[in-house]
Amino acid sequence: MKILGIESSGMVASVAIIQDDVIISEYTMNHKKTHSETLLPMIDEIVKTSETRLEDLDAIAIAAGPGSFTGLRIGAATAKGLALALEKPIIPVKTCEGMAFNLWGAEGLVCPIMDARRNQVYTGIYRVQGNVEVIMDQTPMDIHELVEKLNSMTSDDPQASVTFLGDGVPIYKDVIWEEIGIPCKMAPGSMNRQRGASVAALGEILYKEKKYVLADDFAPEYLRKSQAERVRSEKNQ
Repeated sequence: MKILGIESSGMVASVAIIQDDVIISEYTMNHKKTHSETLLPMIDEIVKTSETRLEDLDAIAIAAGPGSFTGLRIGAATAKGLALALEKPIIPVKTCEGMAFNLWGAEGLVCPIMDARRNQVYTGIYRVQGNVEVIMDQTPMDIHELVEKLNSMTSDDPQASVTFLGDGVPIYKDVIWEEIGIPCKMAPGSMNRQRGASVAALGEILYKEKKYVLADDFAPEYLRKSQAERVRSEKNQ
């Protein structure tokens, strides 16, 4: 089985090919350029260097949201274009679950946080010691509310701990350190951002569970209105 993974939900652009649970190629970029400039050339590069024929892919896994509206749209357009041309299915991978999968085997809880501005984060709470166990499904949430939620749900567990990752960590780490009531860690640089390999690896599991869709049926999961839509709504009130 061969899966192409695409991650464009945040600042990171990352693509990977996984074959039978082994990464055969991965390309990650987190430096200035836009996804519209990087995604297709990156896919072309890993296909060429791994001597992969696109026709041999079984499916395309894509970080389906939440995240940057622009990034999700570019990723969706890329995945849908390839899937339609190749007549392959798309595997939607929830962004926060894909990020949590970076920390497969971690003790305690795993909590991705993506900056959504105005003290808001896109987040979820997981255990990842086998498959991804969803403790709290991904949602937009105030950072203070998230920390309070973690404290309340672990108040009776003296062994509880949590590991944070995502681009929200450097922005909100002071809040976390001040308010968290359980031992916590921040994931290291090799694991603390979105990865195409994690999307592809989780996508492989979902594909075996037949959790895929036709290209025409795929749409990103934004979770909330875009900034332009919120501004328009506020003006009309």
